[in-house]
Amino acid sequence: MRLLFVVLGILASQAFAQDWPTRAVRIIVPFPPGGAADALPRIVGERLSARLGQAFVVENRAGATGSIAAELVFRAEPDGYTLLSTPPAPLVINPILYLKLPYDPAQFVPVSVMASIVSVLLVHPQVAAGSLGEFVAFIKANPGRLNYASQGTTSVSFLTTEWFLAAAGNLKVQHVPYKGSGPALAAVLAGEAQFFFDNLGTSLPHVRAGRMRALAVAGETRHPALPGVPAMNETYPGFVSAAWFGLVAPPKTPGAVAQKLSSEVRDVLKIAEVQKRLADLSADAIGSTPAEMAQLMKDDTERWRGAIRAAGLKPGEL
Repeated sequence: MRLLFVVLGILASQAFAQDWPTRAVRIIVPFPPGGAADALPRIVGERLSARLGQAFVVENRAGATGSIAAELVFRAEPDGYTLLSTPPAPLVINPILYLKLPYDPAQFVPVSVMASIVSVLLVHPQVAAGSLGEFVAFIKANPGRLNYASQGTTSVSFLTTEWFLAAAGNLKVQHVPYKGSGPALAAVLAGEAQFFFDNLGTSLPHVRAGRMRALAVAGETRHPALPGVPAMNETYPGFVSAAWFGLVAPPKTPGAVAQKLSSEVRDVLKIAEVQKRLADLSADAIGSTPAEMAQLMKDDTERWRGAIRAAGLKPGEL
C-alpha cells in the first residue's frame, strides 16, 4: 500500500509539472536593482517567459543580508510559482555566520546555477596606489583611514575583503555595508568608500572609463577582459573568489517541477543573444542540474567556512 501511494505521488508530481506554469511566476531577488544579482534573473526570466508562455516577474526584496527574501520564498507555497534567485549569501554563507535564521537553507529545492562572475578589487582613482603591493603598503601606512564598501554583511564581497585583509597581514580598515552591489558601487564612485571587491561585470565599464581602478581579479588566472590586471592568486596562492547566481524553490516543491525548470534554464543559456548579454556582464554561464547545484552549494559552504575561519570571523545574531 505504501508503495502504491509513492507511485501515485510521483505520477501526480509529473502531471503537475507537465502543466506548469499556468500563471505568472515570481522570482524574488534579495538585493536592489543595479547589480548582477538583479540583472541575471531578468535576462533568464525574459526568455523563460517567451518559452513557457507565462510571465516571470522579478521582485526585489532587499535587507537583512538576504534573509528577508529567503524567508519569503521559504514560506511560499511549494507550487513552483515563487522562486528565489540569489548569490551564495542566503544559502551557504548566512548559515555559517549566524546562529539562527528565519529559514532553513537545507530545505530549499535546488533548481539551477545560472552563472558565476569573478570578483575584482576596485579602488577609487584618488587612492595613491597603482598595484596590489602599493595598495597594501598604503593601507599599512594609513591604518583605519580607508573605508571599504560591501554588498552587505555576509555577502561574497564582504567575505572576500575580510579574507584579503587577513591574507595581507591583518590590515586595518573600516567596513561600510550596503544593500547590494549597485549602492556599494555608487558609494565608491562618489568617494564615500575607497575600495570594493565587486562582481567584474557591473564594474568593468567604470574601470574602462577611468572612474575606478582595478588592482587584481580573484579568479584562478587573469581575466581576458582585463589582461593587464594580475590575479590575486599570483600574490596570495589559493585566493579565488567568484559569486554564483542560482535559482531555488520553496521546500517540498515537486522534484519534477524543479527538473523541468532546470532544463528550461539550461536551454535558455544556450541562446546566442543570452550568451552575449552574460558576456557583457563578464558572467560565465553554468546551467547546472538540481543535483549539481546541490553539490556546488555543499562544496561552496566548505570553501567559505575556510575563508571565514582564516578571517577570524565569529558567528553572531542576525
